[in-house]
Amino acid sequence: MAGIGSYLKKHTEALVKDVGIEPACALTGKSKATLGRYYSDNAEHADRFMPIDSVALLEESSSYPHVTAALAELKGIGLNFDDRRPNADRKGGVNSDVIALSQRFAMLMAEYQQSMEDGRITVNEAKRLLKETTLLQQVLIDMKLNLEDESG
Repeated sequence: MAGIGSYLKKHTEALVKDVGIEPACALTGKSKATLGRYYSDNAEHADRFMPIDSVALLEESSSYPHVTAALAELKGIGLNFDDRRPNADRKGGVNSDVIALSQRFAMLMAEYQQSMEDGRITVNEAKRLLKETTLLQQVLIDMKLNLEDESG
């Protein structure tokens, strides 16, 4: 547990510093001292960790989900960070998702066809295909969420 605890504390500290200590205090309702204890490597605070609701609040305001990513890494899970943060919710629901899905798939196929012109996929072409695949995956996730909302 010592290695895992230390790892999580480092990522907790990165999260608090990403948000800023004062804003972190305001968001979580915790004092600077309490937040400091969550990432302190002193033996007396070895068993103190930030509550998950506080992590969620801070990660909503951070530039990166530090603690969530650390937990995923510890479990051997890879995450794709979706840094899209639209100013307003998308409207249109599933119908718009189907259109976006077909457009994104067309982009993936165009990228694939261009990559295969010479019969092999280079590293840069693979990176572009991976990016298109990830964007297609994001459309599918949006569609899944909209279907869940519409089905109640």
